[in-house]
Amino acid sequence: MNRVRASNGLRPLRYGDKLRAAARAHSADMMRRGYFAHGSFGRRMNGFGVRAPVVGENLAWGTGVYGAAKTIVREWLASPEHRANLLRPGFRAVGVGSAVGTFVGRSHATVVTADFAGS
Repeated sequence: MNRVRASNGLRPLRYGDKLRAAARAHSADMMRRGYFAHGSFGRRMNGFGVRAPVVGENLAWGTGVYGAAKTIVREWLASPEHRANLLRPGFRAVGVGSAVGTFVGRSHATVVTADFAGS
């Protein structure tokens, strides 16, 4: 993500511990319960103590090459909404969480959550 930001003239994102905890918990919950959605995003951010004027979230899941970080970032860049989160100049922090297992009947699946915060 930071390479893409740098190539677009943006400052790198730093890892946020609270964002990482929220992202990890959400990926694990989606894997465990077999759903793929943002859910109560604002409530989740508050529950993990994330305090920022603006927050955002990108989700992804896939198997094989489609579960790899490079592929996920490439797919996010191809989506206007996900691209906007990755390249939002005001975002300063990110937390990433992933879970690997059987997801919606697919074995060896990776479910990824990226939570962003800034202004």
